[in-house]
Amino acid sequence: MTGKATRYLYLARHGEALADESGLTEVGRRQAGLLGRRLRGVPLAAVHHGPLPRAAQTARLVHEQLENVPLLPSDVADDYVPYVPPADELPSDHADFYLRFLADTTDEERERGAVLAGQALDLFTGPVDGDEDRHELVVTHNFLVAWLVRDALHAPKWRWLGLNHANAALTVIRYPPDRAPAVLVTNDMRHLPAELRWTGFPPESHV
Repeated sequence: MTGKATRYLYLARHGEALADESGLTEVGRRQAGLLGRRLRGVPLAAVHHGPLPRAAQTARLVHEQLENVPLLPSDVADDYVPYVPPADELPSDHADFYLRFLADTTDEERERGAVLAGQALDLFTGPVDGDEDRHELVVTHNFLVAWLVRDALHAPKWRWLGLNHANAALTVIRYPPDRAPAVLVTNDMRHLPAELRWTGFPPESHV
């Protein structure tokens, strides 16, 4: 009889994208290659990636640095708003700011995002069946990384808002079978030289 084993979920935002989002800049390509080198020693069972060009190209460049790892496109790793909170769910001091940020989200986007966000929790989180630990990489977008970090911390659903991740930064979450998830690292850019870090953040946020 098999039991449950630990899942290690590696999350990466795509590399820096071109202005028209048709692919990666030269900086983004370098970021992706260095992320792949960072992950060479990880026994990855799969590399999942969203369908948009900036995520798919990042995943391919990461995958080139790995051996014998399946590369799997997934709509669940797409770019979408995972949850739109009602005003009374938000802290009163920040509600107006977040509501303005989400104001252009259509009803169709809200519905699609909620469905995909639920599927992401089902597909990518929690311990795994069997006796062997599983390591998986998801190359995706800022919102989904934030949604999964929020969930691992058992934070309110609205709290994906304000959790930001740099291009090609790495976040790792461990899901053991016998205790709560642990966020091992988040927004980790140590595989990138200084000149390739913090893209995707405004200059005043760089540290």
